[in-house]
Amino acid sequence: MRQCTEDSRRQFLCRAGSALILSLTPLASWAGNRPAIVAVRIWPSSDYTRVTLEHDAPLKFNHFTVENPDRLVVDIEGVEFNSVLESITGKIADNDPYIKLLRAGRYKPGVVRLVMELKTRIVPQVFALAPVGEYGHRLVLDVYPETPVDPLLALLEGRPEGVEPLKIDPELSDKKPETPAHAPARPAKPMVDRMITIMLDPGHGGEDPGAVGKRGTYEKNVTLAIAKRLKARIDAEPNMRAVLTRDGDFFVPLQTRVQKARRIQADLFLSIHADAWIKPDARGSSVFVLSEKGASSTQARLLAQKENDADLIGGVNLAKTKDIFLARTLIDLSQTATINDSLKLGKYLLGEIGSINHLHKTSVEQAGFAVLKAPDIPSALIETAFISNPEEELRLKDDAYQAQMAEALLRGIRQFFIKHPPGPKARLAQLG
Repeated sequence: MRQCTEDSRRQFLCRAGSALILSLTPLASWAGNRPAIVAVRIWPSSDYTRVTLEHDAPLKFNHFTVENPDRLVVDIEGVEFNSVLESITGKIADNDPYIKLLRAGRYKPGVVRLVMELKTRIVPQVFALAPVGEYGHRLVLDVYPETPVDPLLALLEGRPEGVEPLKIDPELSDKKPETPAHAPARPAKPMVDRMITIMLDPGHGGEDPGAVGKRGTYEKNVTLAIAKRLKARIDAEPNMRAVLTRDGDFFVPLQTRVQKARRIQADLFLSIHADAWIKPDARGSSVFVLSEKGASSTQARLLAQKENDADLIGGVNLAKTKDIFLARTLIDLSQTATINDSLKLGKYLLGEIGSINHLHKTSVEQAGFAVLKAPDIPSALIETAFISNPEEELRLKDDAYQAQMAEALLRGIRQFFIKHPPGPKARLAQLG
């Protein structure tokens, strides 16, 4: 009887132990499968600062702001504090316009709290992005100033004391001056009594590197370098000023690029890129403008699709996006007139670019590029060379080639305005 009792006790303990092990196993498995923060990236700029936390599985989060002092607090559920989060404090630059300090720590079991100490009052956007390209899941913290940066200030900061009128030779212009009926039949020189404003758009930026060459060259860096060189040359002209959609390594949504151009009532919009193709022997420069209908070639269509995917890569808070220009049907005859002007602009640009580099296509191509959809601004997208071609990648990194490209684009811009002087519409751009 005693033996039986001992055996029964052993069996009970054995069963109890097995049950305990089984009950703990799901807990251990759950803990091991928690999302992990694998990378933290911070992109400061004058427009806004972006903090991106990349993680390997979906997670839950909530956020709120606190005043006196101003702080943004984000609680992330179901993650453990790790070395990546521990290093977050050292990633904030002293000159960040909006963030004073960012720290992370265990708030309670299974919850990590991020506290962002701020330099000014902000309007935060906190949102999740699904995996795309080389990125996994991302939690994005966009910190915008309560008073948004006005792109007009970039023009005002570079305003000269006096603005010389743009003189157009009537023999070169295809816009003949109007003459009153009672006046002698004598052509007068058309004059433009305001500053010409050009929006330069360096493609990609921040979370979106664009195409990457075999030697590791990022398209976003090449486009910014060329755009800055072109801006310096435009600003040296007595009657022109340029504004950049981005002046550093940060992401700008496509719609925002268009809005910035319309905010300053730009006379031209030039988006600068460095193409990539599946074949490394593809080479040459190209110029593209918007199409109301289909693309002019399969390559133009594929390129437009790739460029339009920039918002997916860079990351846009879709809940906050009010797509004024890009998601609606192209508007009335003004869009057709703008596209016609864009085609003329593209021809001048293509002719000048052809003097410094092989042309991939000798005619201006068309496709549905979202960034070119300002209905009232002649716009063109320039593919400066193929970054996927090892030889052209070296040229794109070369200071001399970047300078040649900037000079060629400036010559094309000059020719466009000589033949097609701008009208009096952009009064906000008249700074004199």
